[in-house]
Amino acid sequence: MTRLVYFAWVRERIGKSEEEIDLPASVVTVADLLSHLKGLGEEYETALQYENVIRVALDQEHVEHDEPIGTPREIGIFPPMTGG
Repeated sequence: MTRLVYFAWVRERIGKSEEEIDLPASVVTVADLLSHLKGLGEEYETALQYENVIRVALDQEHVEHDEPIGTPREIGIFPPMTGG
């Protein structure tokens, strides 16, 4: 099982702050993960429709979409961050 944690409007659109799911063997990279999640239902499709702006952290370390997932304890999924 992989623990997914959703933040900000991603959390609001999916309707939950976290969940544990079994990832299929075909999910190797962060991009694969986002594509897989979009297939889980309309709320995921809506939250991740612009996946190129979605940020992902593996065990609290931000990574690019081509990064292999490996076996993290936690995967965080974020909308774009702004500072100020």
